[in-house]
Amino acid sequence: MLVIDQDFLLSRRFGFGPRISPAGRQSADFAKLLLSEIASGGDHPIADDKLLTVAQALSEHEQFQEEEKRRAAIKQQAETEKAIEAARKEAMQKGERVPPGYLPPARRIFNAEATFRFRAALDANTGLTERLVWFWSNHFAIAIGKGNYVQMTAGAFEREAIRPNMFGSFRALLKAAEQHPAMLMYLDNRLSIGPNSRAGARRGRGLNENHARELLELHTMGVNGGYSQDDVTTLAKALTGWTVGSRLDEEGELGAFHFNANRHEPGKKTVVGRTYADEGLAQGERILDDLASHPSTANFIAWKLVRHFVEDEPDVARVAKIAKVFRATGGDLSKVYIALVEAGIAAKEARKVRPPLELVVASLRATEHPLVLGQALQFAQLLGQPLWNPPGPNGFPDASTDWITPAGMKVRLEVATAIARRTPGGANPTQALDTLFGDACSAQTRQAVGRAESRAQGFAILLMSPEIQRR
Repeated sequence: MLVIDQDFLLSRRFGFGPRISPAGRQSADFAKLLLSEIASGGDHPIADDKLLTVAQALSEHEQFQEEEKRRAAIKQQAETEKAIEAARKEAMQKGERVPPGYLPPARRIFNAEATFRFRAALDANTGLTERLVWFWSNHFAIAIGKGNYVQMTAGAFEREAIRPNMFGSFRALLKAAEQHPAMLMYLDNRLSIGPNSRAGARRGRGLNENHARELLELHTMGVNGGYSQDDVTTLAKALTGWTVGSRLDEEGELGAFHFNANRHEPGKKTVVGRTYADEGLAQGERILDDLASHPSTANFIAWKLVRHFVEDEPDVARVAKIAKVFRATGGDLSKVYIALVEAGIAAKEARKVRPPLELVVASLRATEHPLVLGQALQFAQLLGQPLWNPPGPNGFPDASTDWITPAGMKVRLEVATAIARRTPGGANPTQALDTLFGDACSAQTRQAVGRAESRAQGFAILLMSPEIQRR
């Protein structure tokens, strides 16, 4: 484990590390900066007004699908390349020419959201707010591999459900995440119909337990939190009717959360030892409230926070202290973060390896490499952490051993080399090292960078150093 300057350690443990530009240098007493950011409710970037709501995204996608059907019909009718060209010319004369570089809505919307996400991290001061966004986004994981609907709404999910709620109560954050259209689509709750509901009796369709299972296992109580399979099934019944407004549902606004009473399983429900009256939408919301304040949830969230920010094997005492704050404050996340920062201050060594997405941002900040979205996304993909596309609802792994493998280290070196080759002119690697790390730089790193045979090699060594790779 690497023992280093506390301010420098905290800037990486709770942020993305320093930037090389003078404006990006962080002052001393980083702990004070972190606590100030928490007290102010976070350092939230201003979202581009061109970013779409879920309703706008789904509407554009529907229009795109209709256009694709029309184009497919034209192509099918054309028997030769000449006929296809004639059809294209006709479309151009009608002003229907597809502009160069046109992307389908799902990809275009994803790119806009990804740019906002990377930009917010690159421009962040301490970086704590963005790191918390990333943590909760992985906790309430959705995967764009599910299909176009999730690809279009992954960014909106982060902006609408997570960012506005992550400095308030866990109860509010939980409700916002579970009722967001992206989550309901990803975990198939919009397909879940109560077997004894009016819709269930008429359509012969039934229950889908995906959302309920992940809500208990991954979002609140944890796999060993004390719930049973019966609790999963009953919770799934309580969540029936939680769906997304579509063109086919006249009562629901397109792309918005909608409770469809016709799909809701009637009757009282007992979940984790508590019984809830048949109150329609309120029944599921009351269950969420109780799960949010359950002791198992406090322990699980505390454990995950310590594992992500401090150490792969969370210290029992640290976890217990944070869980106690969670319970005592009713899940006040700002108070929980203060306890987390205190736990991070107490841990004097860099005990974690940066996961790929975080490493990409830290490397770009350290070199002032300009953001090229396709390149940044490719780096993350090659390193094994494609943006908003974890292998499952449990999100990306969070232990150093999941990322530090012989194959993984090889790719890290390749990415470091690619970034180093495109590092803008200005400071040489030794000067950059002094600006970024100062006295916190180890003698080994300083010696290795100083012996580099070229500027590019020096920056590559700098990016592969423990000061960048570890936190």
